[in-house]
This record gives sequence, C-alpha cells and structure tokens, in this order.
Amino acid sequence: MNVSRRDVLRGMGALGAAATGASLTTGGAEAVGSSAVYQYYHTDWNQVKSNLSTIADQGYDAIQVPPAQYSRLDRSHQQGVTDPPLGYQPVDFKNFNSVFGTEAEYEDMVAEAHAQGLDVIADAIINHMAANDDFRGAPGISFADLPYFSEQDFHPESSIDYSDPESVENGWLVGLKDLKQESSYVRGQLKDYVEKYAALGVDGIRWDAAKHVPEWFFSDYANQWADDLGLYKVGEVLQGGVGYCQGYADTGMSVTDYPLYYTMKEDVFHQNGDMRALDGAGLVNQSPFQSLTFVSNHDSSPPQYEKLAYAYILTYEGYPRVYSNRIAVDDGDIQNLLWIKNNLAGGATYTRHVDQNLYIYERDNNLLVGLNRTGSWQSKWVYTTWTSQPLHDYTGSSGDVTTNGDGWVQISIPPQGWVCYAP
Repeated sequence: MNVSRRDVLRGMGALGAAATGASLTTGGAEAVGSSAVYQYYHTDWNQVKSNLSTIADQGYDAIQVPPAQYSRLDRSHQQGVTDPPLGYQPVDFKNFNSVFGTEAEYEDMVAEAHAQGLDVIADAIINHMAANDDFRGAPGISFADLPYFSEQDFHPESSIDYSDPESVENGWLVGLKDLKQESSYVRGQLKDYVEKYAALGVDGIRWDAAKHVPEWFFSDYANQWADDLGLYKVGEVLQGGVGYCQGYADTGMSVTDYPLYYTMKEDVFHQNGDMRALDGAGLVNQSPFQSLTFVSNHDSSPPQYEKLAYAYILTYEGYPRVYSNRIAVDDGDIQNLLWIKNNLAGGATYTRHVDQNLYIYERDNNLLVGLNRTGSWQSKWVYTTWTSQPLHDYTGSSGDVTTNGDGWVQISIPPQGWVCYAP
C-alpha cells in the first residue's frame, strides 16, 4: 500500500498502525511521518516563514506553531521568553489577528510550509477562555468582553483540586474561564474554530490542556471534527502516568509523551541517572504510533544531558518533536540525527544491552544505537541481527566495526554521547 507522508501524519492517532498497514509491534519513521516536528513558541508568523526552507533542509517534516486566535496579553506583559505564555488566553476564536501577526500572514506561512514540503500543526485552545484577573497592567476579560460566549457557557468559577478528576476537568486552570464542553452551543463554537484553522490550510491540531477536558469530548466530538477535516491530532496530556495518557490516546489521537519526558529528566539523563529506567519507559513503548516524544517545551525544562536525550528520541520509535527555544533551527547535531532517523531508524526496537551507564538498542536489521551517560568513553560487546557485516557509525564519532560470525560486535561510545551504526 502506498501511503504519503501527509496521509500518515493526518491519520496517525485515529487509525494508529492501521494507517500504514503496519503492526503495533513495529516502528519506523515511515509509520509516523518521515521525520520530526519542529515546535515554535512566541514566534511571529513572518519569522517562522523565513525559516521554513532551513527547517525543510534539516530534515523535519512538520512545524508546530502557537495559537493563532486573538488573545489577551502581548509582549508588553512579558518578563521572559515564556512568562507569561502568549496566545493561551483566547478572547475571539474567529479573529486570527494576533500578537504573532495577521490572519493573512498566518495563511502565507502555511502556504510556504507546504511549498517546502512541511506540514503545519496548529495549537488550539478548547478548554478555556481568558482570565478575569488584572495582570501586569493588562485588564481582566469579563464575560461581557467575549463576543461569542456568556457566563452560562462556563463552569462555575473554582480552583482545581488535582485529587478530584471532576475538578481537574471543570475547574478554572490558573483562573482561566472553563468552557462547558457539554453544551451543544459551546461545541458549535469550538467546531467553528477548528474549521477556521482547516480553512487556512493547516494539517494538524494540538489540543492544548487536553488533561483538563473530558475524554468523551475528544472521542465523541473533537477528534471526529479533525478526522472529517483530514487533520492529524495530538493532545497535550500533562501527566506522568502511562495509563492516564493511554486513556486519552484511546479517544483516537496521539498524546504528548509526558511519562517518557519525566523518566528522561528525573531518572536518566543527568549526572546521577540510571539508563535502566529508560528501558520500556513511556507511552512510546506501549503505543508507539500514538506517542509524540519530546525533550522540553515551554512548560517543561530539558534534562541535564539535553542532546543525549534528543539522540534517544530521534533514533527511537514514536513521533519526536524538537523545541525551537532550546534547539536552533540549523543545529548540526540534530540535522545529523534527523538524517539517521529518516534513512536508517525503521523497524521494531530491541534492547541489546542496558546498565546504569549505557543503553544500546537495535532497530531491527536497520540501526544499532548506543547511548553513554558517563563522562568517559565506554565499550561494550552486544548481539545484533547482522553476521560478518561491516557497520559504519553515521554520527562520525567512532570508527567502523564488523560483526562476527555469531552476530556480536564491540562498539565504543563517546562521553555523554552516542553512536549510530548501520551497514
């Protein structure tokens, strides 16, 4: 079956492996789009547009961009790159002239992305509207200030009790007015919002704050809208439990792999980490076709060994995302890893060795990856599927090796570095 990259991107989540005719036990770049997502944050549409040829040359297949609708707060209220988040306090879902540029500029950016062979994932706010509070000189937004909603369209004001699932879904997240998704009128307005994005040509939707929205809203409504419009969809489920994230994945979408992120940051990629925690970790090892893997974002800082974590997610299964505020658009290490992902990182993953300091895995008959957490060179004999086969390290970090007649080979991995061997 011939499936284009864009078809796979749009179908992933709703169809999972069925979108490619593959089994959930297999991985490979061809199953999740040809490469990786480059995530923008607090970046004007014209700036994004100017970078698109470089992004395409790097080997990415998609970009994720901030919310496009008119929202409260602008750069005059900033005290840092991510403080506060801009675009996440919606006022008008049908006005796409925002702090990042005009609707026309957004549409031009999308068109240029497509001209460069890139897809666009739009950030959509479907949990809440802008807050009432007075913030750094920005007046609060009252119910009367919202053109399409009134007080009856929101849950009663309440802070969130994270021990209470109903409160997590219906409370006011940091004072943001919580929309009543159970209202058919509210759902109609949200559907119009998604359709406006689609009319501007986007290829996917990131559902912001999905954890604070009931699962039924995605399974019965939002994901169906996206499917009807041919859009890929991914939910931001900021929670470390695999089962919790799987519940949202089961509604028919991909999910940000926070369980893997927390494992990488807290347990693995730092001075006192342990690589054994990585083996089998995250949603990616349970539902690889629905896992959007990442190392950091505007809410979550990277682990100490940031590049080593990227070497992992860009050679492992799942659909990886790279964060622009941490990784330059033309980063050479990432470009090399993207080439390896696009050309070599297919097939099921098998752990060949893991201890506190080393993690070595093979993408079946395609790629052998070694990660070293320590500050010195490490060597290890491991089994592979190749016999009497010369292997080349495509990172350029280590010399060529040859497997013996039984499939074993010794590889050497640089300090806090990685190697990627293939025939």
